[in-house]
Amino acid sequence: MNDQYGRRIDYMRVSVTDRCNLRCVYCMPGEGFSFLPHEDILSFEEIERVCRIGVRLGITKIKLTGGEPLVRRGIPDLVGKLKGIPGIDEVTLTTNGILLKEQINELVSNGLASVNISIDTLDERRYFRMTRGGDIKKALEGMESALKYPDLKVKVNCVAFCEEDCISLALLAKKRKIDVRFIEMMPIGNGKNFNGKMSEEIYKLLHNEFGDYEIYKKRVGNGPAEYIRFHNFDGRIGFISALSHKFCYKCNRIRLTSEGFLKPCLQYGNGTDVREMLRNGADDSLIEEKMREAVFFKPDGHEFGRSGKGEEIETKKMSQIGG
Repeated sequence: MNDQYGRRIDYMRVSVTDRCNLRCVYCMPGEGFSFLPHEDILSFEEIERVCRIGVRLGITKIKLTGGEPLVRRGIPDLVGKLKGIPGIDEVTLTTNGILLKEQINELVSNGLASVNISIDTLDERRYFRMTRGGDIKKALEGMESALKYPDLKVKVNCVAFCEEDCISLALLAKKRKIDVRFIEMMPIGNGKNFNGKMSEEIYKLLHNEFGDYEIYKKRVGNGPAEYIRFHNFDGRIGFISALSHKFCYKCNRIRLTSEGFLKPCLQYGNGTDVREMLRNGADDSLIEEKMREAVFFKPDGHEFGRSGKGEEIETKKMSQIGG
């Protein structure tokens, strides 16, 4: 499945809930924030149906996101159902790690291939403030429990705000076969009010701290991260530089929100209401046609920091769109 710019779209991020057990400052407000009623969220059966149709369009990889996906009951079973769809090569998960220790065995048993754990600081007090009440110890327990499965790829995603965090987070990869990826802050929702460190600054900081590194020229995983490995490190360091090194020209993804809206691009609010079709009796061929149309007209790239498409800009919070 190619869009109008010739990009092959084979990866779909599926948000299973807009709810979360944390309240990260750049993701959602601390109060005055209402979640979707359960009946407005796609059921597992509806998600499975959309993914089966997606396979007909060329989707081969699914990532389950939120909110926090593990707050919704039955996620390991959903992983198994999606992994069982002929044509799906890989089902992965992104999580804050708080509930991961209790569910990791079931997730792996049902075919989970990779897990991304969001941790922005190892400092206990700073983590508590940034997440509005989170316990870094539980997140790290989730990470360590995932590392016990040798065939499971484990990644830590970080939005770094200070030098101390950059160094301490990178050190997670020194004695562990883990990818630590630094992500530039996306100006979506509350994220517009925060400035994380940019990739070039982190590169220089880590180079000064750890010395020479090897550059990975081949693509790793399903996304746009670029990787390096420092000498004497078991794991790799990755950089997802959406702002400073725009990579839209090689974007391979679409997003399905928890309420069933198919988004071709993270920045823009346009897309296709799949839930309406699912619940109004549309057959698979019609849904496939509308999904194909949405993908074909995927924008050529984001325009963060520029004007001109204001009427299309996404206004929802990151937890609501499953970034």
